[in-house]
This record gives sequence, structure tokens and C-alpha cells, in this order.
Amino acid sequence: MVQISRVLSRAGVRGAHMEVAAMAGVAVCIGFWMRAKGYDQDERGNAERRALFVGLWPATLWLIGQSVREFERTGQSG
Repeated sequence: MVQISRVLSRAGVRGAHMEVAAMAGVAVCIGFWMRAKGYDQDERGNAERRALFVGLWPATLWLIGQSVREFERTGQSG
């Protein structure tokens, strides 16, 4: 995780960017889940699995954002 954070920090990605991406992941997951209710029974299972898969992303994105933010605080980006 430290290597990913270091590379992202060098590329100019801020911790806040990753945290916004995590919140967007939550919104996308909820959107997929709500959209799944409009499908028939055969397609609903696949749509719900897609929503659950996307729902796994926010925690990882948030933790990467926290790690990048730590690099920002300590000035270790280089």
C-alpha cells in the first residue's frame, strides 16, 4: 500500500481526491442497486452482484486516500 501511495502522491493525486472517489463509489453502488430493482428476475441477480462488487471499492479507495494524506503530512512524496 505504501508503494501505491508513494506513486499516487508523486503523480499529484491528493488524499482528498481518493476520498472523493470513495464517496463516488458508494453513490455508484447505490445507483446500481436501485437500478437492479427495475430488471426482471433473471437479470436482477447479475445487476445486484455488480452493485456489490462496486460496493467493495470505497473502503480500499478511502484507505489509499488516508495513506496518501499521510505522505502529504510528512512530506515523503519524493
